[in-house]
Amino acid sequence: MQVSYDRLWKVLIDKKMNRTKLKTEAGISFNVLAKLGRNELVSMESLQKICKTLKCDIGDVVTFNVEEK
Repeated sequence: MQVSYDRLWKVLIDKKMNRTKLKTEAGISFNVLAKLGRNELVSMESLQKICKTLKCDIGDVVTFNVEEK
């Protein structure tokens, strides 16, 4: 299963917010931001902080793509 944060980047564009401002307002680290940029897994705590900051649901920022074998 692969994770994608493409929806997160769209929400940021819609809210006219850049990644640095998200990092500061959500209280997440640069490492978490870098992992998001590489579509790597991050903690639920980090996703919760992001969703709280953006006033959205987790489904608005992350999707899981199931790969068929």
